[in-house]
This record gives sequence, C-alpha cells and structure tokens, in this order.
Amino acid sequence: MAASRPAAAARSGVPETCGLEQILEALKLLLSPGGSGSSSLQNTKHDVLLETLNSNLSALEAKFLKDARWKNLGALRDEIADEAEWPQSSEDVTWRFTSQTLLLLLCLKEIMTRLVADFNPGKPNPRTPEAAPALSPDTLSVSQQKTFQSVLQFVVTLGVCPYLMPGVGVPLRDRTEFGAVVQDVVRLDAAPHATRRLYICCRVLLDLAQHASLGSLIFCRHFGDVAAGLCQLGFCPTKRKPPVPAEEVLTEEERTLSRRALRDILDQVYQPLAVRELLILQGGPPQSCTDVKTQLRCRAPAWLRRLCGQLLSERLMRPNGVQAVVRGILEGAGAGAAGGSSAEATAADWRKCDLIAKILASCPQQSLSPESYYKDICPQILDLFHLQDKLTARQFQRVATTTFITMSRERPELAAKYLLQPMLVPLQRCLTTAEIPESAMVPGTILVTEEELSRCVEDVFKVYVVANEPLPVLLDSLLPILGVFFSLYCFTQQSVSHIRSLCQEILLWVLVKLERKKAIASLKGFSGLDRAVPALHPQCQFRAATHGGIVITVKEAISDEEDEALYQKVSSEQSQVEHLGDLLLHCQQCGLAGDFFIFCLKELSHLLEDNEAEFTHKPSCYTSLLELEQYQTLLIEDQERKLLVLQLLAVLCERMSEQIFTHITQVVDFVAATLQRACAGLAHEAESTVGSQTLSMSMGLVAVMLGGAVQLKSSDFAVLKQLLPLLEKVSNTYPDPVIQELAADLRITISTRGAFSTEAVSTAAQSTLNKKEPEQETEEQRQTSHDTSTEGAQNCPKQEQNPPRRSQGSSEPCAATSRPPGHITTEQFREVLLSACDPQVPTRAAALRTLSRWVEQREARALEEQKKLLQIFLENLDHEDSFVYLSAIQGVALLSDVYPEEILFDLLAKYDSGKDKHNPETRMKVGEVLMRVVRALGDMVSKYREPLIHTFLRGVKDPDAAHRASSLANLGELCQRLDFLLGPVVHEVTACLIAVAKTDTDVQVRRAAVHVVALLLRGLSHKATEVLSDVLKDLYHLLKHVVRLEPDSVAKLHAQLALEELEEIMRNFLFPPQKLEKKIVVLP
Repeated sequence: MAASRPAAAARSGVPETCGLEQILEALKLLLSPGGSGSSSLQNTKHDVLLETLNSNLSALEAKFLKDARWKNLGALRDEIADEAEWPQSSEDVTWRFTSQTLLLLLCLKEIMTRLVADFNPGKPNPRTPEAAPALSPDTLSVSQQKTFQSVLQFVVTLGVCPYLMPGVGVPLRDRTEFGAVVQDVVRLDAAPHATRRLYICCRVLLDLAQHASLGSLIFCRHFGDVAAGLCQLGFCPTKRKPPVPAEEVLTEEERTLSRRALRDILDQVYQPLAVRELLILQGGPPQSCTDVKTQLRCRAPAWLRRLCGQLLSERLMRPNGVQAVVRGILEGAGAGAAGGSSAEATAADWRKCDLIAKILASCPQQSLSPESYYKDICPQILDLFHLQDKLTARQFQRVATTTFITMSRERPELAAKYLLQPMLVPLQRCLTTAEIPESAMVPGTILVTEEELSRCVEDVFKVYVVANEPLPVLLDSLLPILGVFFSLYCFTQQSVSHIRSLCQEILLWVLVKLERKKAIASLKGFSGLDRAVPALHPQCQFRAATHGGIVITVKEAISDEEDEALYQKVSSEQSQVEHLGDLLLHCQQCGLAGDFFIFCLKELSHLLEDNEAEFTHKPSCYTSLLELEQYQTLLIEDQERKLLVLQLLAVLCERMSEQIFTHITQVVDFVAATLQRACAGLAHEAESTVGSQTLSMSMGLVAVMLGGAVQLKSSDFAVLKQLLPLLEKVSNTYPDPVIQELAADLRITISTRGAFSTEAVSTAAQSTLNKKEPEQETEEQRQTSHDTSTEGAQNCPKQEQNPPRRSQGSSEPCAATSRPPGHITTEQFREVLLSACDPQVPTRAAALRTLSRWVEQREARALEEQKKLLQIFLENLDHEDSFVYLSAIQGVALLSDVYPEEILFDLLAKYDSGKDKHNPETRMKVGEVLMRVVRALGDMVSKYREPLIHTFLRGVKDPDAAHRASSLANLGELCQRLDFLLGPVVHEVTACLIAVAKTDTDVQVRRAAVHVVALLLRGLSHKATEVLSDVLKDLYHLLKHVVRLEPDSVAKLHAQLALEELEEIMRNFLFPPQKLEKKIVVLP
C-alpha cells in the first residue's frame, strides 16, 4: 500500500540545501487565509473558499518560479510528482489543492529521511554538561507540529471525508461549519473519480505514517477517518455495472492492499484507540430520524457493521484484548488516567458495565467453540481484578464483576470451569479431599503464598459479596471450600489482618444466601459435628506472613507429649466454637442463628435417646482386639459429640440475645425440642429439677403466645398443632401433676384455636412474664423490651405494671422500682434496706442497685436517710463478691454527687487512713469511688481542689504500691478537669510525677506516673502551653528519659503516646491552622 520510494541514485543530483523550515514555510503558504469571508450568504462562502485555494496555489507556483531559494524544493517536488501514480490536474480546485499538499508532505518525509541518514553525532563527553545525546535532526518543534497538524486536517477534510459513503464515519456536515462548506464545494463529477481520490489520499497518508514521528501525529487525530476510508476501499461491495470508465475503478489488487493496510494499522496503533474508532464506525442501534442530515449518520451500512464486528472480535481475541476493549469503551467516556470527574461518573454507570459484560460474554463467530473462547478470555477477565491504579482498578473491577455474573448466568458450566475454579484454586489445594504430593509435604513448605491467598480472598469478595448475585453455580462452587474459609476466619480473629473483614463478609453472605438446609450443614461442618464436610487439610496450617498477610504451610512436627497435643486440640476446638458464636451473632435477623440453635437442641435430644440404644448391648467378649478398639473408639466419639453439642449450646446461650427467634415457627420448634428432651428423660427415668424448670418455661412460652401476647393467625395454629402429640405424652407420663395439667390445658387450647382457655394457661403466662432477673428490670430495659419484635415478650411492660408480688424477698426491691419516682412508701424503703443486709448475694446486690437508683432519681424518702444509706454502702464495700461491692461503689458515688460536702471529706479521710484502720482492698475501692465522684462533679471539682490534691499527693508516698498507683490514677483524673486552676500546684504535681517515674521501685507505679502525664497533656490540649508553660520542658525531658531508659514496655508505650500528644500540641501552637475568613467591617 505504501507509495514507491524513489531510488537514491535518481535523486543524487538534487542539492542538499532544502531544509525542514523551507518545506513547512511552503505548507504555511498553502494554508494562509485569503478573502474577507464577511458575507453571511452561503454561496459567498463557497466563492471565498475557492478563491482562497486558487490564490494560494498560484502564490506557491510563483514562489517556485521567481524565488531562487525555493528552486531546490521545487525540483524535489517535481521529481516526486513525476514518480507519483495519481493524476494531479483536475477541474476541481479542491483536488488540485489536495494534490499539491500531498506532494509537499512527501517532500517533507523525504527530507526528514535524508537528514536522519546523514546524521552522525559525535561521542558526547560525560564530564561536560553537554553529555546528553544530540537531538535527531528530523525532530519537529512544537510550532512545526502545529503546522503539520493543520495541514493534515486540510488533507483529511478535502481529500478523505467528502468521498466517504453515507453512514461510513462521521459526516463532514456534522463536524464543523467549515466542513459543511467543503462538502458543497467538492465536485464529485470531475476527474479523477471520488474513489480514486480517496485511495490516493489514504495511500499517501499511510506512506507518511511509515515515519515514526509523522505516524504518531497522523494516527492520534485522524486514525478514525483513515480507517473509515480503508474500510470503504477494501470491503465496500462493488456494483456489477460501473457508472464510470473502467480505468477509474479500483483494481482487485488495490482493494487487497487496502484490506491488508487496514489490518496492519489496527495492529500497530494503541488497541483501545482502535476499539473506540471501530465502535464509532459500527454505529449505534437504528433510530427514528426525520432530518436528512441526521438520517445519514443514524445507521452504518450492513457490510460495515459486519466488518467492524469482525474486527472488534479479532481485537478481543488478541493477547490483552479484554483490557483493550474495556479501555476503549471506558476511556471514550472519560475514564482512565485522565478521566477526572467524568471517570467517577463512568464508574457508577452500571448500564455501560452491563454492555461491556454482554460483549465479553457473547461468543464471536470467529471462535471455534464457546469453550475455546472462554478458555482464552477468562484468564484476562480474572486479570482485570488485579490492576494497580486505584481509579482504573475500580472501573475495571466493576466491569469484571458484571462480566463474571453474566457469564455465570448464561453459561454456568464453562464459567465454573474457566472462571471459578482458577479463582478458587489456592484454597482448593488445602482441602481434606485434595491430594498433596509427597514432595510438598516437607514441614514448613509454603503451599499458598501470601499474594495468592490475599488475591483469592479479595476476588471472592468482589464476585460474591459486591456483585450480590446468588447464582446456583456461584454458591455450588464456593460450598466445598467454606470450611477452609471458616478456618481462615478463625485465624484472622487471633491477630490483625487486612482480610479479616473480607472473610467475615464472605461467610455471612454465603450463609444467608444458601438454602437453609445447606447453611445448617455448613455450620455443622464449622462446629465439627459433621466430619464429612470438606475442611482444611490436617497437615496444613495458617501462618502470619511478612507483609501483614497470611500463608498456608505444611505443619511442623507435633510434639511427642500427649498432653501438649491434647491441649492444642482442645484449645483449637474451643476457639472455633467461640468464633462460630461470634459469626452467628450477625445472623440473628435472618433466622439462621435460631435455626442452628434449634438444631443443636434436637441433636442433644437425639444423643440422649441414642445413648442407651447404641451402647446397652456391650459385648461380653471380643473375637479380636480390633473389635474392642472399634468399640472404644465409638464410645469416645460419642462422648466428644455430646461435649461438643453442650459447648455449642453454652456459647449460643451466652452470645445470643432474646431476638434469636424471629418467627413463631422457630419458637414452636424450640418448645418441641424441649418437650422431646423431656420425654426422652422420662423414658430413661432421669428426671431433674433443671429439666422440670426448662419444661415449665417452654410451656409457659406457649401459654404466653396463646394468651394474647402475639396475634396468631390460622397458619400459626397449623404450626402449633405439631406440639399436640408431645403435649399429650407429657400430660400422660410426666410425674409432676402441675405440669400434667398445664400440658393438657395447652393441648385443649391449641386444638380449639384459642376458643377455650383455662385459668392454668393464663397463670402460666403471667408467671413466665414475671420471671425476669432483678438487675434487668430497669425502666430503660423495660422500654427496650417493649420495642423489640420478639413475640413472646411484647406484653411484658403491661404485665409488670401490676402490683408486685410479696412472696419472695429477692423480688421486692425490683417490684419497688417499678413505681414512678416520688411514690415509694416507708414500708417499701424498709424492705429494701433489709434486703441490702440479706446474706443472699443476688438479693443484696439488687437492693443496693435499687437504693442507688432512688438516689439518682432524687427520691425524697431515700435522701432523708442519707447517713444510713452511706453506712450501708460503705459496709458493703468490704464484701468479697464483685457484684455487691461494685453496686456499693456506684451507690456511694451517686450519693456523693448529691451531697458532696457531707460525704466527700469522709471518703478522703477513709482513703487517707493507714493499713491499721482499713485493709488495702477497701482503700482501693474507696479510690474507685473518688474517681467516679471527680468525673461526676466535672467543672465543680475545682471547689474541692485543695483537699483532693493533698490527699492524692500524700497517697503517692504510701508504702503500699497499689495505693500509690491508685492515687496517681486519681490525680491524673483530677488534673484533666482543673485546667487553669492547676497553676498554683503545677510545680508540686510535676515534681511528684518526675520523682515517681524515675525512682519508684514498682513497675505499676511508674506506669501510672507516666500515664498521668499523658492524661494531663490530653486533658489540657491546646491550653497546655499556657497552664504548663513553666514545667513543659521538664515533662518533655521526663518522657524522653522514660523512652530511652525505662525497661518496662508498657511505661514506654505511655511515654510515647504522651510525646505524640505533646508534639501535636506544639505543632498547633507553632503552626496554627489557617482559617479562610472574610471579615466585613462597617465604616462609620
């Protein structure tokens, strides 16, 4: 396709005095404007354009004839013109102008080629500043490149665009106003033929593009027009009877050269650019058009659409073709490195991502089969997840995720084979079903690297959680490796890892989206109840990597000590059960946690039932030792399973809230499991008090539902009917007559759909609603209980408004708190005071909390007996149970907040006394009270600054190390709230802290001293430079001393945190943040 190059011998006689400047000056002369062009009439614009083109051609010829300096350039032009294969003379002035421009461009290329051939730069001296390599002589300056671009624009506008068929490329009329004028000026009836003109222009432009610098300038702006011309020349169907003479029609060889040239330039240019231009040539879907101009650009010809589709498919099938297609579409919309704000809009455009996904998921006709296409394309789609540039990665990942989902929906088998399996292969290597080669079983061998594991987890998160499309093929592919994911999740909970949240989100998403039976089966595998579920290979283990990630390696040799191996096994199982409980804590709303809890209850009932059936017939003798060993193994496995179920139930009961059951079906299943367990216990004659209480509670829960706490529907009664056989069995066989009667009454109520209800059912419902822990019956918790959606507790507040029962002493304080403030009688107050001295710990603690609540609510009857209350609280400070003395501490703190002057000084005297009067534990508890009092007083603590600081400073000198640390902690809490009032005693406090931090022998005291400095700086913040101006340097030296010389790591950490606080304070002091403020001053 390239124009034939003149031989060097034929042009040896041309002098070498013609340079780039002269050729570019000739090109400028051709482009110089002429005529006024001020008229608004269209035909006048045409005349001005034709006149300008004629005058510029005449001026160029005059230069060649009259100016001696242009003689060499004219000779070179004539020589190239003689060798040219196209007619240069025509009645159409636009073609004559285009021909002369093309000749000058060929002259420019020839001169640039000669300059490079004759260029022989000397060897640069590296010792001089001119050590840089010499610039090539064919390099164009910025102004010269602008001139060349202007010339190219004229060539394309006059020589390419007017000769394109309707629908091929962007019409010239729709580009600029000048383009519309050119379209009307060009004479298509004049020789040479339009197709010949188009062929000549495209051939010359391709010849120029063979030069590297000129080719980049041509294709960066005009690649689409050149490609459109070559498509028309090489692929446009020819008519049977040509309307022009035969010599002007393209030959088959020229058409073949055009096809070859099109494929060559498509392979050479930037592939996203080629994709974008082909999409533009292919055009959009058909539209309804009424305007003639619009109709021309609405639809590309059928042959062009087929050609562009074929070429786009070829681009896609090339190496990195997927990225080229994606970049071509996204960058055309403003995405990419220079996309800016429009790139953000592209990232949010799901419709564009869906379009790209459909393009990538559809198998082109050039492919041999869909499987071969997926085999080539899927690795490239997976690579889209791993781009480094953040903006580009976000866009490409969205496209990759959408493509992933589209392929999985349309061809699930191929997607599972070529997308999902390669993505999940790092985790599949470590399954119990995987065959690890013996060469890789060396202890410490890395089976999955940190990069592979992190990439696998991130890809799974993007495909499953971000896309949020629970397709069957996706769930089925991930189901076998959920055990490995759970083991990885458990390992990440033990340390800091960037994939911890990803593993948790993946597990939660899969468990919620799976069918409930499959989800329960997966949880069984996680907990260890089902050994058949694939899990992590026993010879594999997770290990922390060097860059914050995780690797999978072969386990090291286990210690020979059986106790150590057993301890590792038990601790591992315990941690897995606890992590499973944490995971199920997020699955309460969807009902999965409740279903698994019910499954564990049923499993416990089955174990009780099967216990006797499996191992009652113990063989008296064994035919071999193997049978004995098998029997012992079954016994051990059965015991392990029982312990595991009990452990699961304990963790679930501890972690789950009352909202674990989300609908009536789960509540009924829970009651059914309890009834079955009770029946199993009766069969084995294993009745227990705990079992009776559990049975009463479960039947009371049914009574609550039947009593009107829940609006039951006909479908709910259908669910409740499954309890009828169990209730009948309990009513006939249970030894307790009360439970027998309640079971029979419940059975009648369910059978009659609530039409008949006995008094026993109402009593059981009332009793169940009133059975709450004393410490939970506060006003806020009762309000929260009223707002929850649990069916069995919706009417609790209503029931609690009834008069309290007096049968149990432990419930009396709680019943008194149900009354509003100001309505506590003397009798109730005495009862609570008596309960505060009760030997039962729950009763005493509940009474103390009740008294504290009355003080907080400013109950007049309680405040009248402040001295008696203070005595009771102080006496309970010596109690050994934490529930009691913490309640007493809270009561003393609240009482001190109400009467600080009467109580604070007594507390300080008690705190400042020696060991002979009070034991160290009591003094520590008083110190906790003082800390709470300081926090409660807030800014009012300044009134008691002197006694507090003196007491705490004296406490720092106490011989007891724990008391010294407590005094320092209280001192730090006080100094945080004094602000500027700390000024008169700042030197004493600082001297005390420095002395303790440097000289005290106890590490806890030194830690407390350094922590006080950190609290002081954190509390004063920006005011530290004013309050601590005299001692700030001393504190800085103290902190540096601790960081350098202190052996304790915790004290060093406190010092480092204090230095960071100090650094932030000084930075803000020296470089205050600039505020952009506009001040408006009103002049008088």
